[in-house]
Amino acid sequence: MYVLELAGNDDEFAAYEAECAASAVNVLGPGLATARGITDRVSDLAFTHRASTLVGRCDPSVGDARALLTAATLSRSGSVAVRAVDVRGLTDIDTQEAERELGSVLVERGFTVDLDNPDHELRVLFSPETCAIGWLATAADRGFGERQPGNRPFFQPGSMDPMLARALVNIAGARPGATVLDPMCGTGGLLIEGGLVGARVIGVDAQQKMVSGTSENLEAFLDDEWAVVRGDAASLPIAAEQVDTVVFDAPYGRQSKIAGELNILIHDALTEARRVASRCVIVSDRPWAQVAHQTGWRTEASFERRVHRSLIRYITVLRGA
Repeated sequence: MYVLELAGNDDEFAAYEAECAASAVNVLGPGLATARGITDRVSDLAFTHRASTLVGRCDPSVGDARALLTAATLSRSGSVAVRAVDVRGLTDIDTQEAERELGSVLVERGFTVDLDNPDHELRVLFSPETCAIGWLATAADRGFGERQPGNRPFFQPGSMDPMLARALVNIAGARPGATVLDPMCGTGGLLIEGGLVGARVIGVDAQQKMVSGTSENLEAFLDDEWAVVRGDAASLPIAAEQVDTVVFDAPYGRQSKIAGELNILIHDALTEARRVASRCVIVSDRPWAQVAHQTGWRTEASFERRVHRSLIRYITVLRGA
């Protein structure tokens, strides 16, 4: 069993993404989840900071954590560092006291303390509902800051944050050996993240400016296994069933004239997506599940993520009906 430290404020979304790299994921409380097993793809997740092999759980107090560790069977040896965390700052736990108390237990059990380069790191995670203790197994180092839209060779306002883009391609099924299509690729943020987790990525956009700009961005961040072409999302230049998954950020617009045109565009784009793939993730400023169902999809999951007061992103995960 493992304990996952979740990022962001939407634990259900983070846990859903984590299922791409872990099994039987369940939210414990704010910022924490358990998983029955993990794969090496955990390090590719956007909304999971760390995964630790679970030693045990107890009530969220230093005394209970000390008692749990004292009673636990520890099969490791060598040097150790104890890292106590008040997850999201929601408890009144003195983390320094926790580190001293549990560190002393480990010293009594034969460990030596090395805060700089330990053989093992013990994570002691306090949330309002529980304390989870585990040996650090994987820590993510994903470099999202280096790939912020403004740091790319080609930039346009409104480009998606790379952390969300990574989560979306993971949910869509990006991984080594998979082919991911973005039929409205814009500046290529989704394609960058899909390529970085090992997928072959294909971008399509109606504007030559975006095709050229996306190519610049992919050249900067990916080595190979990508292609970008000019085309219409409603009439893709791709044969049937030639990609594994489709993921795209649909145009936003609520004015009546724009909305009518957008309904037709998304209907046709989802029809084409179903022709070429059996899985799709669509993001927009409104839910498109009803239109998706008309075009041969069924909804597997849906999420709402508030960007700011006037904008909510609706994420709909689709499977072929």
